[in-house]
Amino acid sequence: MINTSSLAAVPRLVKPETLPARIYGDLLVRLQRGEIAADTRLVDTDIGRLFGTSRVPAREALLRLMHEGYLVGTTRGFRVPRLSDQDIRDIFEIRRLLEPRAAALAATSMTSSGLDVLRDGLERAGDAARECDVLAMIAANTVFRQGWLGVVKNHRLSSTIGRFADHVQVVRLETLRNAETQHYVADGLADLLSLFEASDATGVGTRMSDFIDVAERSFFALRAGEKVRSR
Repeated sequence: MINTSSLAAVPRLVKPETLPARIYGDLLVRLQRGEIAADTRLVDTDIGRLFGTSRVPAREALLRLMHEGYLVGTTRGFRVPRLSDQDIRDIFEIRRLLEPRAAALAATSMTSSGLDVLRDGLERAGDAARECDVLAMIAANTVFRQGWLGVVKNHRLSSTIGRFADHVQVVRLETLRNAETQHYVADGLADLLSLFEASDATGVGTRMSDFIDVAERSFFALRAGEKVRSR
């Protein structure tokens, strides 16, 4: 048996997953913000050089993103998937089944700190709409969504919703270029905040369902070159 009493104290070992997690987190934020376009190819050696490390932690991060549906594997690395119209409809159907119920649950357990996050997201959305800043509006939506998802007690449910919401980033990029849609989004977030503040679970669920329906209709209307109808 080794006598450890005579050993000098050593620094706590850095967990091997720390570096892959950092790379994963950075790439995830970029994907959420739409900074990495569809069909972009990501190669572990290139990502490793970007972060000043080897390909091994970069590959771990890329594999994690692939397993969560943000990337697809190819013979030459990974790429951001290009979603078909049917893919987008399928994802919206899943969101419509999950998000209104989850948001209603969040309304019953909303905290003061959660409301602060929602108010921050709403303020950012208002600023983005006035400036017609697409990326800022996407970021504001992400902050607002994280605010209510963060109080959902079923963490599997909240993480699933977060991933599917991220997977339709192409929808946000195309619809939020439209000034009318940006103002509708800001108004919708304001409505949701008021309902969350009132702990109105039924109202939150109904408004969230409407919000998702409008997002889907707006996307396909804009893609077809039609006028967006928010109601």
